[in-house]
Amino acid sequence: MAKKTAKAGQQAPSTKLPKAPKPYREFVARYPGLARAWDSINEAGADGPLDPRTRRLVKIAASMGAMREGAVRSGVRKAVAEGIPLEQIEQLVPLVAGTIGLPSAVACWSWLRPERKSVSQSFATRPRT
Repeated sequence: MAKKTAKAGQQAPSTKLPKAPKPYREFVARYPGLARAWDSINEAGADGPLDPRTRRLVKIAASMGAMREGAVRSGVRKAVAEGIPLEQIEQLVPLVAGTIGLPSAVACWSWLRPERKSVSQSFATRPRT
């Protein structure tokens, strides 16, 4: 798949992204034309004033709004790998709750559980202010 180059004033995408799941790797190996088209869509979407961190958070929030569990989980894994604090990712849930409703927000919250468990427990036990 094509690598995107950073534009002036924007940081390059992280090379520390987690390895894509096996079904995804198999799919793009079988359908390389779709993989190239998907890369082109992502590159076109990145063309604009938003920095990579903001783009990642917006994509996660959009995935939550569309109730796309796989996209939420993937986006969270990538965001954590890129150094976005889990606390900032978690804030997306109450932000989208008014739009998607409480039951859907709870579902989105549950999709963050694996990442919350993999991050230091010090955050989970710290009192909220």
